Amino acid sequence: MALVAEVKQQVIKQYRTHKSDSGSPEVQVALLSHRIQQLTEHFKTNKKDHHSRRGLLLMVARRRRLLNYLKNESAERYKILIDSLGLRH
Repeated sequence: MALVAEVKQQVIKQYRTHKSDSGSPEVQVALLSHRIQQLTEHFKTNKKDHHSRRGLLLMVARRRRLLNYLKNESAERYKILIDSLGLRH
């Protein structure tokens, strides 16, 4: 269930903070959010796939830690990111 290279590059380009950015918290959270959405769709048809469900829970926890870090470092960047990703309705 890895991201297709073109989709990954598009997400990186949308959320990067500077031209050569590929590892900022914003980019990492955006990539994780995209993978989480893909897995959520996967579970609608594969309800008994518990091995992938564990991976999903790990991704959600990693995203939560990155968001906590970003919130502590820069509340403004945090708010912009969660608004653009549609998190925290």
